[in-house]
Amino acid sequence: MSLQKGAFVLVDYVGKVKETGEVFDTTREEIAKKEHMYKEGDIYEPKLVVIGEGWVIKALDENLATMEVEKPAVVEIPPDKAFGLRDPEKVKRVPLKQLLAKDITPNIGMRVEYGGKTATVRAMGAGRVLLDFNPPLAGKTLIYETTVTRKLETVEEKIASLIHRRMLAVEQSKFQFTLKPKTTVNIEMPEEAFYLEGVQLAKRGIAADIQKFIENITTVKFVETFKAEPKKTDAKTEKESTKEPAKESPKEPTKETAKEAEEKPTAEVEAKT
Repeated sequence: MSLQKGAFVLVDYVGKVKETGEVFDTTREEIAKKEHMYKEGDIYEPKLVVIGEGWVIKALDENLATMEVEKPAVVEIPPDKAFGLRDPEKVKRVPLKQLLAKDITPNIGMRVEYGGKTATVRAMGAGRVLLDFNPPLAGKTLIYETTVTRKLETVEEKIASLIHRRMLAVEQSKFQFTLKPKTTVNIEMPEEAFYLEGVQLAKRGIAADIQKFIENITTVKFVETFKAEPKKTDAKTEKESTKEPAKESPKEPTKETAKEAEEKPTAEVEAKT
C-alpha cells in the first residue's frame, strides 16, 4: 500500500551524484564516516518527513507518496528538478587581492562569501580567482537510495516526532507531554534543553507544527521546572549535632536547702503519722 500526502514517515536515504557517485547527503552515520563527510555533533538517523510539506527536495517528496514502508527504492532526479541547470553567467573571475583583503585565502573547492553571495572556488592563477556562484549541485543528476523505515500512526507518535525534529540535541525520550484537555498539549522540558542555543525559536516552531498538523490542538504549553540542588551541611556542624547532650552533674545542696529539707516532712513521713 502506497503512502498518502500528509503522512508522517521516517526516511533513511543516501544522496549521490549520478555522474561521479559522490555522496553529498545521508541520514546514515556509517556512510557519512566512510565518505569522509561526517560532522561531529550532527545527528544521523531516519529523517521525519510529512509528505507534501517540502521537508526534502521536491522531486523526492513527490516520490515518497509512491513508496511502501520498509521497501528500498531508488529515485533519480534530473538537474532541472533538482538544483537547476548551470548558468555560465554566474561564473566570474575576481582579483585575488580582493579576497585577501577580506582575510580569505582561497583554495580550489573552497566555499567563500563574496559580494553578499556564496561561491565555490573553481580555479586560481595569474592573480585572479574563478568563482562559481551556481549551487554546488547545479547541472547534476541526483540519485537517492531511499527507504521509508516507518509510518507514524498515533497522535502521541506524531507530537513526539515534531518535538524531536526541532530539538535534535536532546534525546526524544526525555521530553514528556500530556494532552489535557484534548485541545492543549503540555510539554515538560528536560533541564538540558533550557539553555540550548535558539531554544525559544525552537519552541515557537514546535508549537506552530503541532497546531498545524495535529487536529483540534489550539494551545501548546511548555513547562520548565528548576530544581534546587541539595544543600551541603558542614561536616563539623553535622558531627556536633549528632553528639549526645552532656549530662548535668548533680548540684551539692547549700546550707539553706539542707536546713529546709530537715524541716519539711516527706510524703513517706506524712503517710506514717
